[in-house]
Amino acid sequence: MSKPSQQVEMWWGEKEMGEAIFEYLAEHPLASDTLEGIAEWWIMRQRIRVEVTKLAKVLRLLAESSLLEKIEEGDNPPYRLKAEKHGPPS
Repeated sequence: MSKPSQQVEMWWGEKEMGEAIFEYLAEHPLASDTLEGIAEWWIMRQRIRVEVTKLAKVLRLLAESSLLEKIEEGDNPPYRLKAEKHGPPS
């Protein structure tokens, strides 16, 4: 099994890792950690935030394209396949 720092390097380049570190430190200016801790907590946390932001955009675009539908309104609505795309429930 690879170490967290090796996993992070596969996903991101050096520039993105540097940005993630400074974004984390902007929120937690007194933080300190080891190489492994920074890889696992600081960088992965920022990576997840970026992915959630991208996912929100993709979900919105899929809903606007009538491929998905929002079941409810609000800050964190559930999504599903649009009813006419998969037919009535069995």
